[in-house]
Amino acid sequence: MKRFWKDVAVVPEGGGWGIALDGRPVRTPQRTPLAVASTALAEAIAAEWRAVGETIDPAAMPMTGLSNAAIDIAAPDLSAFAAPVAAYAASELFCYREDRDAMLLAEQAALWNPLLAWAEARYGVEFAITQGILPVDQPPATVAALRGAVLALDAWRLTALTPLVTIGGSLVAGLALVEAAHDADALWQAVSLDELYQERRWGADALAIAARETKRADWDNAARFLNLI
Repeated sequence: MKRFWKDVAVVPEGGGWGIALDGRPVRTPQRTPLAVASTALAEAIAAEWRAVGETIDPAAMPMTGLSNAAIDIAAPDLSAFAAPVAAYAASELFCYREDRDAMLLAEQAALWNPLLAWAEARYGVEFAITQGILPVDQPPATVAALRGAVLALDAWRLTALTPLVTIGGSLVAGLALVEAAHDADALWQAVSLDELYQERRWGADALAIAARETKRADWDNAARFLNLI
């Protein structure tokens, strides 16, 4: 769609804040008013619309896109939206350790053990840790508790959690960021550890680096969204 507006303003909308283009309210793809509770988020969305050139590029408007998802997809059925993310409780990345490289195993323990310890204290759970790639069953109580933590989130935090978990492969890391228990950059280092280690050891691959940079941008956008809501 080509740009048709000149003025972008943050305006009161539904008890929160919306965005108006030349006085007309911005709506989600489902035609619901794009209304957010936070003025900071509203201003960030408005900045994206002001920055549009001749045509709209959705990839350059992550705060708008995440807000649309929260309103149109997450909010109408939180349980259905949360289910794929909650399923990561049964296959937590940090529970799978290297079984051949002692140096990588040591780095995994150094970065991942404190994060698992945080989750165990926060949610009253225990994790089963294995070496190698064969599946390990997590205690049913652990899976249930982590699933409950996901289902307890509102649509906005659940929307931010979803890309964090699907990008990083770790529900623990995603929840730690949602709860502001750990720094976004440190958590990124944790979920990227295996890839970064192999790169240090064997050298960089341009395609792999480009793919990781794209994922990192999506990770940072989700973290920013959390800070703004």
